[in-house]
Amino acid sequence: RQVAAEVAQLEELSAQEEANLESLIAQRQAELEAERAAAERARRAGQPAPPAPATAGSGYFQWPVRGPITSPFGWRIHPISGARSFHQGIDIAADTGTPIAAAESGRVIYAGWYGGYGNYISIDHGGGVSTGYGHCSAIYVSVGQDVSRGQAIGAVGTTGYSTGPHLHFEVRINGKPVDPLTRLR
Repeated sequence: RQVAAEVAQLEELSAQEEANLESLIAQRQAELEAERAAAERARRAGQPAPPAPATAGSGYFQWPVRGPITSPFGWRIHPISGARSFHQGIDIAADTGTPIAAAESGRVIYAGWYGGYGNYISIDHGGGVSTGYGHCSAIYVSVGQDVSRGQAIGAVGTTGYSTGPHLHFEVRINGKPVDPLTRLR
C-alpha cells in the first residue's frame, strides 16, 4: 500500500513537472514568435531588424547521440514506478560524458535541473518546433544562447529519474510531443 501511494505521488509530481515544462516552452516560444513578428514589422517599415533566432532548415534533425534506442516513444511500463505511462521521447543509450549535439540550430529556452528529467536542455527551432534533452551529466549552454546544428550542448548522464546513462530526446510541435524517429535522419 505504501509503495502504491509513493508511485502515485511520483506520477503526480511527474505530471506537474511535465505541465510546468510545457507551459514554460509555450511561453518562451510565444516570446520568440513575438520577436520574429517585431522583426518582420521593422523590416517592412525599412528599419533594421533585431537579430532573429535560427530556424530549422530541412525539417529533419540530426541524431543528438549515436547509440541503441532503449525505450521508444509511446506507452510503456515506467522503469522506476512500474506504472503504465506515456513516454514522450526516446531514450538513446550512450556512455556518461558522451557529447550531446544540438539536433538543429535554434535558441536555448531552458537549461537546468528539471525534476525527473534531471539536467535538461530545451531548444526552440522556430515555427513551434522544439527539442528536449534529458538526464545530462553536464550542460554546456545557457538560456538565450543561439546554437548551431551539431554543436555540443551537454553530455550524456543519468540525472533525475534514470536507470542508467542515456539521453532522453524529445521533439515537440506547438508544445505537444511527437515521435522523434519521424524527424530524425
